[in-house]
Amino acid sequence: MSLHTDVLHDPAHAFMPYPAVPVPHAPTGPLSGLSFAAKDLFHIQGYPTSGGQPLLLALLGVQSRTAPTVQRLLDASARFVGKTITDELAFSMNGQNAHFGSPINGAAPERITGGSSSGSASAVSNRLCDFALGTDTGGSVRAPASHCGLYGLRPTHGRVSLQDTLDLAPSLDTCGWFARDVSTFARVADALLGEDAQPLPDRVRLLAPGDLWALAVPGARKALMPVRQQVEAELGAAGRAAVVLESLDAMYWHFRHIQGHEAWQVDGGFIRRFSPPLGPGVAERFAWSATVTDAQLLAARAFRDRFRLHLAQRLGDDGVLLIPTMPDIAPRIADSETALEDYRNRAIRLLCVAGLSGFPQLSLPLAQRDRAPLGISLLGPPGRDRSLIRLAERIEAGQQASA
Repeated sequence: MSLHTDVLHDPAHAFMPYPAVPVPHAPTGPLSGLSFAAKDLFHIQGYPTSGGQPLLLALLGVQSRTAPTVQRLLDASARFVGKTITDELAFSMNGQNAHFGSPINGAAPERITGGSSSGSASAVSNRLCDFALGTDTGGSVRAPASHCGLYGLRPTHGRVSLQDTLDLAPSLDTCGWFARDVSTFARVADALLGEDAQPLPDRVRLLAPGDLWALAVPGARKALMPVRQQVEAELGAAGRAAVVLESLDAMYWHFRHIQGHEAWQVDGGFIRRFSPPLGPGVAERFAWSATVTDAQLLAARAFRDRFRLHLAQRLGDDGVLLIPTMPDIAPRIADSETALEDYRNRAIRLLCVAGLSGFPQLSLPLAQRDRAPLGISLLGPPGRDRSLIRLAERIEAGQQASA
């Protein structure tokens, strides 16, 4: 058995070392000439699926079907090059898998990629493929996109199919992707999203909520300000807004209670039966998830309904939030587990806005700090995913025109 040529030369440690199996793609189509990888949550005929967990890999084995979203890309003539490492059971944001290794950040090798779509972001940032599929529950596309200098979308919940894909928390899980440039990103969007049923108007109402900008560390806010000004020059001055409902802590805990309860519903049976060795951080998160009560879940779901209405009223049909994607650049690989967990918890307070609402958020790789990438995001009303990407295309065109 032989491995993919791409995987044999995998200096980024981005790919799972599975034996190569032919995956046919259409000879011509809108994605002709583009190569892609898929996070090892997506079933692909002839390949195993691991979810980043060795015992689950043994249990699931080789798959007999291909996830519809992967098939859409193949039918559009994109060439599949391999399955990428995911953080264990997709329940982490660090990009470090205790069993299969830590993919390398192509934009800042001394810093974490971010997870759980770590391998996909690594593969794209290291130019091992043109784009890659990931999933985003609590930030698993947006965090790596910001850390690795990539475009990354968390789509409207349910907009892109996750059929035949391993779940983490189904009412929060979404299917997103990464690309290095907006033109490639838009080509993939045309294949996976199509057109918005109700696009954003040509002139949007840009909003910069101070309560979310305050979550970025001072150095990150300073690095993002020139980019914010460039975006405002293209889309119009950003108005003030407040997005937080009740408190940041309330949002954080309600999000975590939903995610934790659903993650335990999905994986708790497997964990109880097989007692698999779980990596640092992951083990603790699942142990905590098992303690979420029915009362906490009911309160969290009720809060989510209120927050979705609250944010929908703020945005209307033409509002777009301009916010930091992450609180700061990626932590260093050498940082302690405690420091990484503290960063993760700070990040969730920023990332849970899209998670709780189910609204689309696009991270743009437009800023840097200490020679590391830093993303800025556009977050819009539900169903305006393709419109957000068009705004990103406008922003890039404006930057090129003024260069």
